[in-house]
Amino acid sequence: MRKTTRWWWIRHAPVTGHDGRLYGRRDVAADLSDAGALKSLAERLPERAVWIASPLARTVNTAKALAALRAPVGELPTIGVEPDIIEQDFGGWQGKTYREIAALQGGETHPLWFAPAEATPEGGESFVATMKRVASAIERLTRTHPKSDIVAVAHAGVIRAAVAHALDLKAESALRFAVDPLSLTRLDHIAGEDGEYWHVIAVNVGA
Repeated sequence: MRKTTRWWWIRHAPVTGHDGRLYGRRDVAADLSDAGALKSLAERLPERAVWIASPLARTVNTAKALAALRAPVGELPTIGVEPDIIEQDFGGWQGKTYREIAALQGGETHPLWFAPAEATPEGGESFVATMKRVASAIERLTRTHPKSDIVAVAHAGVIRAAVAHALDLKAESALRFAVDPLSLTRLDHIAGEDGEYWHVIAVNVGA
């Protein structure tokens, strides 16, 4: 018999007012004013699920808003805070513009990200390290909540890491995925007599 654990990954609502600077782990607020987008996204989610979010307010508040719209009346779930799905630690790059980040690396840039996947900012972590952290959390939580629906509200880099884990992708390839605010990415973990594997249902579906 096969056992399926369904992961519903959601990127938090948009962040405004950051003046084009990398906000990273700064606890900036999410703009939850688009009631239509929230309602549309909530309607796609399971009524009963395990809800988790990163420790930052923008993910927790997005999760609370969606859960309030989707959960059965009187059954509002607790949002579990999961430190291992927090945004990449950008260290010394945080608060800087793309141009300033490139200057710190001698002009080296990346067309789709702040830097190559292996680049490690001073006092921070590389995207490669983020992928390892996220993969470990996914495996742990899948074992903890088998055959469940897990709604995880997180960050673009974390969701790219989750897709990479499901597809066994290298870090540089993972950076090619677009992950928009309030988008849904669905990844199913299937375990059975024939082994364990991931089934990618959808990536970056807009609200």
